[in-house]
Amino acid sequence: MAKVPLLVDTDIFIDYFNAGLLRTVLESDEFEIYYSVVTKKELLSKPGLKASEREAILATLKRCRIIPLTERIAAAYSDLRHKHMSLEKEDALIASTALVRGLPLVTRNWKHYKGVEGLTLFRGGS
Repeated sequence: MAKVPLLVDTDIFIDYFNAGLLRTVLESDEFEIYYSVVTKKELLSKPGLKASEREAILATLKRCRIIPLTERIAAAYSDLRHKHMSLEKEDALIASTALVRGLPLVTRNWKHYKGVEGLTLFRGGS
């Protein structure tokens, strides 16, 4: 059976690391977990990040698939920023990644993305 592909937002990884939330998704063989290069940057740039936390983040991300910034994602990002000026830069890059790759986005920050046309959202966490 084919795995279900999902793009996971940074907040979902943070909830996973802090409280083990969505473990059934992130550790399941049923899902192919993708993340944006922006998510990696956000996770690893946390102020005061301990070496053990960094290692745990990198080990988890190694089990997932990174999506690098491409020209198509950059163009979609530019369009999104013009249409949704209130959308934060990082959120616009993550949304652009989901749109270009045709992936549903799992996020707890529903309100950040709800106005983005064509974006499929799954609510994660509490």
